[in-house]
Amino acid sequence: MKGGRLSALFHSYLCGRIAAEWLIIMRSIGLLILALFYAVYIGKMILQSKKGIQTDQMAKGKENTKVFYIELIMKIATYSVVVVEILCLFFVSPQLPRIFMITGAILGFAGDILFAVSVITMKDSWRAGIAENDKTEMITGGIYSVSRNPAFLAFDCVYAGLLLMFFHWVLLVFSAFAMTMLHLQILQEEQFLLKEFGSEYRSYTNKVRRYLGRK
Repeated sequence: MKGGRLSALFHSYLCGRIAAEWLIIMRSIGLLILALFYAVYIGKMILQSKKGIQTDQMAKGKENTKVFYIELIMKIATYSVVVVEILCLFFVSPQLPRIFMITGAILGFAGDILFAVSVITMKDSWRAGIAENDKTEMITGGIYSVSRNPAFLAFDCVYAGLLLMFFHWVLLVFSAFAMTMLHLQILQEEQFLLKEFGSEYRSYTNKVRRYLGRK
């Protein structure tokens, strides 16, 4: 009887130890996903600023317009969701089965890679927000030959990945809202690009899908 109780206690201790180590690993992976993603984002801004390029064009110089309000709300949403993600990483215990968490980690790293490739391919035409006063090129090669908005898709991958890793209803709401605002931003940018590049952009949209795939 005593031996069985000791065995049960040891098993309980062992399961608790494994669970604690799993949580540490998942938190570390989550932080790494965020760190890599925003290192690319901030790194690109720094490199462009040295060339006199203002990367962040969100809600700047477009006051009292539809573009301004959507970009402003999108900016607040994308900044806010990062705060909620970090809070969930530290204070939320995993609720979903481990296979979902592993899938989330893979999705998150895929988002990091996709974002880095998108930014690199865009070169100095990269902007955050609609650059109404900057002359940029229309990039259609590389990753942009299979997705018109790979960077936005990368954001969605990271949001979905972290949500699977540390699911919480608050994070679900913030992630869904941020993804909705990113989609509205895409629709605005499409109107701007059609006006800026005309038939060239229309031809591009007839070949490549908004998020992923060729037509």
